[in-house]
Amino acid sequence: MNIGIDATCWWNTRGFGRFTRELLTALFELETNHHYTLFTDQPIPAASRFSNVSVIQVDASRPTTEAAVADSNRSPFDMLRLYRAVARAPLDIMYFPAVYSWFPAPLRLPTVVTLHDAIAEHYPKLIFSSWRSRFFWTLKVKLAMWNSDRILTVSAAAKQEIVDYIGARADLIDIASEAPNPLFRRTTDQVLITAARARAGLPEEAPIIVYVGGLAPHKNLHGLLDGFERANSRGHAKKVHVALVGDFEGAGFLSNYGSLWRRVEENPELRNRVHFTGYVSDEDLVALYSSAIAVAMPSYSEGFGLPAIEAMACATPVLSSNLGSLPEVVGDAGIYFDPFDVDAIAQSIIEIVENTGLREDLSVKALARAPQFTWKRSAELTLTHLERLCES
Repeated sequence: MNIGIDATCWWNTRGFGRFTRELLTALFELETNHHYTLFTDQPIPAASRFSNVSVIQVDASRPTTEAAVADSNRSPFDMLRLYRAVARAPLDIMYFPAVYSWFPAPLRLPTVVTLHDAIAEHYPKLIFSSWRSRFFWTLKVKLAMWNSDRILTVSAAAKQEIVDYIGARADLIDIASEAPNPLFRRTTDQVLITAARARAGLPEEAPIIVYVGGLAPHKNLHGLLDGFERANSRGHAKKVHVALVGDFEGAGFLSNYGSLWRRVEENPELRNRVHFTGYVSDEDLVALYSSAIAVAMPSYSEGFGLPAIEAMACATPVLSSNLGSLPEVVGDAGIYFDPFDVDAIAQSIIEIVENTGLREDLSVKALARAPQFTWKRSAELTLTHLERLCES
C-alpha cells in the first residue's frame, strides 16, 4: 500500500505531537512492503533516514501547529492546498494521527482519523475559553468523522467516551494504544538527578510528587492541591514537595495556571513546596520521575495518560484517578482515588508517603507492567487496522 499520512502536527509540543512522532517512527521501522507519503507544511528532517518514506511539503500561510489551536483558525486556502496535494498523490489510504490537524481528504480515498478522547465533549466548560472555539472544534470533529471510514483511538475507555459523548458507532472504532519512549528508563545517577532537579527549581533531596501535563481545568490540579493541603493538615507529607511540570499556556484551551499560581503564592503551606517548572526535556523528565515517590494523575478523564506509563517505565508508582483510561493503563501499579473526593486524594498521598513497603511493591509492579506497552505494538495494531480497511 501507499499510505498517505497527515504529518502537519509533527511539531506539536503536546500529546498530539508526541503520539504522531512516536507512532509514525515505529510504523516506518516495521518490516513491510508499504510506502508512506507524508503531507506537511514544514520540513521533517527525521523522515529522510527512512527509504520507505516520501514527504510532500505544501506551502502554508501559517504552520498548522500555530493555526489549529482552539482560539485561532486555519486558512481555508491552506487546507485546500493540502487537499489538492492528497488528491494528486497515488494513495491507497489516508491516515490522520490527530483530529487536531485534520483537513478534508478526497471522498474516494479510504480514510482513518484518530480521536484521542472525547474530553472536550464530555467536559466542554473545562476545555474551551469561548463559544467560538467550542463551535469550531465541534465542527471540525464532526466533519472529520463524516469524511472518515473508521476512527482510531488509544484505549477502551476513550472508545466508550467517544461513543457516549460524540455519538460515533462503536463498531467503527479501533484501538491502538500508546507507549513510553525507550528513553524512559529508571536512572539512579545522582549527578543527573541533582542537575535535573536544579534546572526545574526543585530541592535536591526532598521527596517529590510529580505531575506532568497541561494545566487545564479537567486535569483537576486544584483537587490535587486540596488533597495535598488536607494531608498536611493531618500532620502528614510535611516534607513532601509537588512539581507541576508542563507549559503554562493552554494553546487556546483553558488553563488554570493563573489560579493555581495565586493559590500557591497566597498559602504559606504551599508557597515553597509547590513548584511550577514549565517545560522539562525528556532527559530531565526521566530523572524527575526516577527520583519521585509518585507521579500524580488526578484528572477527571484521560484518553490514555502517557505520563503514567512513562513514570511506570522509570519504576515510579502512580497516584491515579479511577476514571477514564487510567485504571486500564496503570493496572496494579497505582493507588486509586475518586478525583471528586478530596479526602480520597489526601488518603492516597498519605499512603504513598508513609508506606515504604507499599511504594516498593508498586515500583516493582510498575516496572513489570510498563513493557506491555510499546510503540512497535501500537504501530502493528495501527497498520493492521489500515490494511483491513484498505482490503475491505
